[in-house]
This record gives sequence, structure tokens and C-alpha cells, in this order.
Amino acid sequence: MTLTFERPTAALDLTDIVESAADALEEAPAEEIIRWAIATFGDRICVTSSMKDAVLVDIAAKIRPGIDVLFVDTGYHFAETIGTRDAVEAVYPVNVVNVTSSRTVAEQERDLGPRLYGRNPDLCCHLRKVEPLNRALEPYLAWITGIRREETSHRRGARVVEWNASRGKVKVNPLARWTHEQLGAYIEKNGILVNPLQYDGYPSIGCEPCTQRVAPGDDPRSGRWAGTGKSECGINL
Repeated sequence: MTLTFERPTAALDLTDIVESAADALEEAPAEEIIRWAIATFGDRICVTSSMKDAVLVDIAAKIRPGIDVLFVDTGYHFAETIGTRDAVEAVYPVNVVNVTSSRTVAEQERDLGPRLYGRNPDLCCHLRKVEPLNRALEPYLAWITGIRREETSHRRGARVVEWNASRGKVKVNPLARWTHEQLGAYIEKNGILVNPLQYDGYPSIGCEPCTQRVAPGDDPRSGRWAGTGKSECGINL
């Protein structure tokens, strides 16, 4: 299947593109979805990665070497996550962009008190993840994420191409239909870099203070913000 569109020039063009592409690409392989997105948006598209693994980076880099990969560095990440980011930058032909908050952790604690992540995790996520990513995405018309429908109830309705009204941009989710088994098979077949925490009881990895190990067989996301009822940081809303 090959989809062709004129390069978008306005928000109206973008929403028209989303409606056409979402239906046409629903059953397409991830590689074809990414190839369409890059052909459509050119240099004004990027990849975002939590550095849980490099599956999405690997696929995108094979199609567009040098593509920007945005990593939101909250200042609270596990050392293993930072190490994975550095390894991705060294191994794959991509441009890793380290995205940070306007305030350091020390400045945030000075202004808002210590352990904001425990007292008000929504605000902490907003300040250290959502706002920085919003700023970093400003030059782009679209971005590619690695979210999958089976991960959370909120993501169950994710389309492979969506209009993100809050940012006024196109969000591309080429792995939306992938299962955990498909992800693992791609990692094994292609020798993909994986965050070592994946093998130490952390199937879903966020900031160190807000992420716990998960017992085998439990919900992979249950270690994120455990006991708070929170399941999303906000960057994918």
C-alpha cells in the first residue's frame, strides 16, 4: 500500500491527512507507517523514546538515518535509563535530543518543596515531562511514539495516526497494534538494545522514585506510581 499526500501547509491540511491516513494505515506494518510519516512530514517529524528499548529507534533509523530522537530527561531517571540513552546515541544513526525541564531538580525542590513526585505526582510529571516535551515539539509538525494499545486502558483506543488537538500536531503510533510477544520477537531477531531494568523486574520504566519492581504475572504497569491510581504521566494524553 502506498499513500501519497501533498506536504501539509496548515492545521486544516493536517487534520485532513490524519483522517485519510488513520484508516488507510490501520493494518499496515510499522515500517510502512513510519515510511509514510517521514515522506509526508520530511524534516518536521521526530521520534520520542523513553529508552525502555530501541525498537522504534531501530525501525525509524533504517528509514531515515539521522532522524531526531527526543528523550525527556526528568532528572529522576534510573542510571540504567540514562545509560540506555547514551548507548542508543552511540549505536544507532540518530540524533538524540536530551529534553530537560526549565528548572533543575534542585531548583524545583527549592521553589516547590522536596519530593513533589510523592506529594503531587501529576504536577511533577507536568513540570518535568509534559511542559518540556511541549516545548521540544514546537518545531515539528508530527512525532512518532512507541505506545501500544495493550499497555493501558487509555491507550486501547490509540490509532496508528492521530490528531493531537492539545499540541496541534499529528501523532503517529506505528506500534499501536503490536503485542508484547511481537515486541520481544523483534528485539530478539534484530539484536535491539534494551534497558537492562527490563530484566530486573521493571517491565515498565519511569522515574526512579515513582517506579517499583513488578512480580511475575502482574500488570506490567502496576509498578508505576503504585498506590496512587495514576497510570499516565501526561505526555501521551
